[in-house]
Amino acid sequence: MLTISGMSSRLALNLIDRTQSKQLDQLAKEPQHARAISRFRENIANIHTAADLVDNYDAYSFVMKAFDLEDQMFGKAMMREILSSDSADKTSLVNKLTDPRFRKLYDALGFTNGGTANTNTSSTAWQDKIVDQYVSQQFINGESEQNATVGSVLEFRQKLDGVKTWYSVLKDKDTAQFMRTALGIPNDVVKLDVERQKQIFEDKFDITKLKDPKEVDNLISHFVAVSDAQSFATNGAGSAAVTLMQGAVQGGSGQFVPATFDLTAIATFSASRYR
Repeated sequence: MLTISGMSSRLALNLIDRTQSKQLDQLAKEPQHARAISRFRENIANIHTAADLVDNYDAYSFVMKAFDLEDQMFGKAMMREILSSDSADKTSLVNKLTDPRFRKLYDALGFTNGGTANTNTSSTAWQDKIVDQYVSQQFINGESEQNATVGSVLEFRQKLDGVKTWYSVLKDKDTAQFMRTALGIPNDVVKLDVERQKQIFEDKFDITKLKDPKEVDNLISHFVAVSDAQSFATNGAGSAAVTLMQGAVQGGSGQFVPATFDLTAIATFSASRYR
């Protein structure tokens, strides 16, 4: 994985866009990931029920990491119930949970009949999809550790296909945070009821525009500009934007004139296009 620490978020994203495919291939070949992938393939072919899965550490931990649910691995009973849910039953656990990670895992694993059958696990094509999801998520996690703004953008891109309505945005805290930042909506709106939040988002942006790559890139640019400015204000020196924001314009007298910037103005400017 290439090092992006010290780069501006925009530059880091440009580098990732040019090299991501190669980086994903290299990541999959790293010893720890190569071993995890091999153990997953060895074990998953013989797993056909939700109970089998949660009782097999190698397969269970792999799929939980693949869908960014490593923090929920301890809840085996809950996961068994989720994977055994009837999606047609509105009262089933998978339909009650608001965190979209669980539904994505449920749909991908495809257990049926109360979690007692999955005929896909021996399929190489099905296994490949889960492996690709694992590698992609590990890549995002690694980039997030180096640059949180870049990680948020990569997460947003990964989830973009699942964003159909403002309700799907609001039920995903990370996507909602991304959109609030990109559109200049204060975080305090989370205190409002869902319908009022939805109306605020609708007034700012037509969600159908997310089908347009140019609109998506504009949103990302606005998100990056505001996030980097906020990060600089919080962390000071060490931000990639130091030369623009901290410093100083040297005059003929040899003195330095401190530069200042207004975060509110930056946020307002970034979001003004969508008003």
